[in-house]
Amino acid sequence: MNKLDEIVARTRAEVARRRTQVPLREPAAADPRRPFIDALRRQGLSLIAEHKRRSPSAGLIRPEVALSDVISAYERGGAAALSILTEGPSFGGSLEDLGSAREASTLPILRKDFIVDPYQLVESLNWGADAILLIVAALTPRQMAELHRQAGELGLAALVEVHDERELDAAAEAGAQLIGINNRDLTTLEVDTRRTFELLPRLPPGAMVVAESGLRERAELDELERAGVDAVLIGEALMRSDDVEAACLALTANRPTMSA
Repeated sequence: MNKLDEIVARTRAEVARRRTQVPLREPAAADPRRPFIDALRRQGLSLIAEHKRRSPSAGLIRPEVALSDVISAYERGGAAALSILTEGPSFGGSLEDLGSAREASTLPILRKDFIVDPYQLVESLNWGADAILLIVAALTPRQMAELHRQAGELGLAALVEVHDERELDAAAEAGAQLIGINNRDLTTLEVDTRRTFELLPRLPPGAMVVAESGLRERAELDELERAGVDAVLIGEALMRSDDVEAACLALTANRPTMSA
């Protein structure tokens, strides 16, 4: 069993436990969703800044910094949106992190987790997410398409993550309009930042694309922008910075902040 299969199996068991122990409540009508996709449509390349405590590939990243401080630094640093990892055993996240980020920022928020069950969609709404991640490699095409449809009905944007041509075709078949190309192979954890460029020509017409994993330098982002990428998702490189706000500004400064 590879690392992805291990995490997905554990997630399914944990969701089954929560479903029996934590009844869902109706989402709060007074707390409307923030427009996640619109935030990425502004002119130029947008930054989705991620809060990540640890990962299977990097280990512990930066435990001593308060989440609210990181989130505030991301917002001051010009991030267009936030990504909050809520998976616990492998990434050290929690739903409480999602709720805390909602309180600490006005930016739209992606819940970054292994979404495998409709229960998690309503759960995401209740804890303040505006968007969820759907990893094609973790789902059957039917499961992915159904979760994508249900997320839309609930008002949640869906970032559909792919790693190869077959997965990209499945995302297109499901009607995904926001596609994340992950440069990390989730079975081996190896990173190849050229993966985004290889898959870009196969992107369905009209879809927006987010490049994920392995990105650190402004020059890399400039190259992605020239290639037509709409946004990048960066976590570890920012979290490890001595000055998180300055690290964000180094990637976002002088980029347009308003739609053309």
